[in-house]
Amino acid sequence: MTDFLGQNLVLLLLALFIIVCVFAGVRIVPQSEKYVVERLGRLRAVLGPGINFIVPFLDQVRHKVSILERQLPTMKQDAITSDNVLVQVETSVFYRIIEPEKTVYRIRDVDGAIATTVAGIVRSEVGRMELDQVQSNRSSVIAAVREQLAQQVDDWGIEVTRAEILDVNLDAATRAAMLQQLNAERARRAQVTEAEGKKRAVELQADADLYSAEQEAKARRVLADAEAYATQVVAVAIAENGLEAAQYQVALKQVEAIAKISQGAGQQTVILPADAVEAFGNAFRMLKGKV
Repeated sequence: MTDFLGQNLVLLLLALFIIVCVFAGVRIVPQSEKYVVERLGRLRAVLGPGINFIVPFLDQVRHKVSILERQLPTMKQDAITSDNVLVQVETSVFYRIIEPEKTVYRIRDVDGAIATTVAGIVRSEVGRMELDQVQSNRSSVIAAVREQLAQQVDDWGIEVTRAEILDVNLDAATRAAMLQQLNAERARRAQVTEAEGKKRAVELQADADLYSAEQEAKARRVLADAEAYATQVVAVAIAENGLEAAQYQVALKQVEAIAKISQGAGQQTVILPADAVEAFGNAFRMLKGKV
């Protein structure tokens, strides 16, 4: 056995060396990571997911970088708007590393660097707007933060996938002033609505009065036309039949007037003029003569 080992020691060592080289030269990279390989302290390659081969003993895997999307903790930045209102903006940023060789050699604290960059961008954008614009145009602020942040972190091999403004907080004094302003605006709107309602009611009443006057005028015009027609008929009758027709009309009017007086409510006694009976007689005689 000793002789066998002595004669084949070199072969055994060579086989062991080959096995160690194989294990040292093969790297299996998970799907969610990338490996940064250095050769003698210098960047050699970036290994992607799957089986990769490196030169044993010369190449070393120095950094194992996750390429999964990451979320920074919620950040709060104080900013002053253009109308000198202090606000506190809560932001959240999502990013992922797409070029690990840039990230590991150009920046030490990735999260801290992104947080500082976001704070500067938010203060700059909010400082250009008034408070009402910050509240109402939050989407434009988010777009500006995402665009500028993407440009500045590109040199670090980072891709910003999402940036959100979660809330814009105000101090107690500013909130109280805004609430007072809101109540005053609501009261103003209520007064305007009430005034418009009264104005509309006056306009509708005027329209109704005008319509009533127009209808009354039309009724009077119809009655006038009827009276004119009746007068014309009487005039024609007088022209054809002489004075008897006029006397007949007068007697008939007297009879109608007396009939209306007798139909009055609560009338127990009807006082007739002295010539009432004579008017009845004249009307009947003329009517009998016509028949």
